[in-house]
Amino acid sequence: MAKPGLKDTPKKAALLTVSDGCFHGKRQDRSGQALQQSLQKAGWPIAASAIVADEIDRIQQQILAWGTDPTISLIITTGGTGLAPRDVTPEAVIPLLDKQIPGLAELMRLRGLEKTPYAALSRSLAGTLSGTLVLCLPGSPKGAVESLDAVLKTLPHAIDIAQGKTDH
Repeated sequence: MAKPGLKDTPKKAALLTVSDGCFHGKRQDRSGQALQQSLQKAGWPIAASAIVADEIDRIQQQILAWGTDPTISLIITTGGTGLAPRDVTPEAVIPLLDKQIPGLAELMRLRGLEKTPYAALSRSLAGTLSGTLVLCLPGSPKGAVESLDAVLKTLPHAIDIAQGKTDH
């Protein structure tokens, strides 16, 4: 379902870092910073950013808040997509999605596998939430940026389609 009033709204992104260490100030948010630089370089204004702990309810609260903001058309999370016991980003995000987009997740992993066999362990995902595109990326700065780069060119078209703009 498309967001109301988005016909000519510029596409803006929001970045959510999911990390216990960053949330508690024990680690610097290098992944969020790297993604912000990559997005800005590609012409994507950053509308919002936040850091939350690896907790399903905190992740969901932030995603839902941004998902209802008509100025945000892309939400990117970084972190929590691995196999560690506290990695719960997919479990938090999947129930919120209207549709999953397996091809984007597969493309991110495919490009990652060209660089490291560990990319196969990623539980990165993509989907839509009320006309907003949601990407869940790895927590390492390199893995996050490489995953974003793998799908970056498809994002404007994917967002248009998700928002009901199907006249091409």
